[in-house]
Amino acid sequence: MEKEQNQNPDENISSDKENIKTNNEKDTQESKEQDIKNEDLKEKTPEEKNLELEDKLARTFAEMENQRRRFEREKEEAFEYGGFAFAKEALNLIDNLERSKQILQNDDSLKSSDALKKTLEHFDIIYKDLITIFAKNNIKPIESLNKKLDPNYHQAMIEIEDNNKEPGTIVQEIQKGFTIKDRLLRPSLVGVSKKTEDKHIKNKENEENSENK
Repeated sequence: MEKEQNQNPDENISSDKENIKTNNEKDTQESKEQDIKNEDLKEKTPEEKNLELEDKLARTFAEMENQRRRFEREKEEAFEYGGFAFAKEALNLIDNLERSKQILQNDDSLKSSDALKKTLEHFDIIYKDLITIFAKNNIKPIESLNKKLDPNYHQAMIEIEDNNKEPGTIVQEIQKGFTIKDRLLRPSLVGVSKKTEDKHIKNKENEENSENK
């Protein structure tokens, strides 16, 4: 019984040492954390405050300038191209006018009649008025005939044999194209020239291909 009582004091001393060590480590950690907090709470000098304020102001002004430029650009595009869809739909007026004119011209019962002549004259007047109205709104027809094919403005629909023109020259306008300011409203549908194939050479090539087979 006495032996057990003698062992307890040693155990208590060991436990106390561990507790003291743990408490010291905890105090050290808390001291470090407090030093960090004190460093963060340390009052900045007037120079540092001024630099920080100048940086914030510079960032704010830069963001405001970017927003102003973006707004101006969007406003200009809305003003200049806001009627893009309407203008594209309005081109149907010209297309229908051209189709009606062709139908009347191909009508055998009306050929060489005064009624046809007067009607076509009125069609021409209406067509010119439409083109004038479009031009005032920066909608202009694309020049195509006798021009080299430009994929940015022309869409080739057919090839037409023509030895008098350079290959790729527009020799037929199927549907007129238009631009609105610097943008393409719709491309011109065109026929382009190509060299006439020499039938004698073509037949000879076909014969040679047949013999090789």
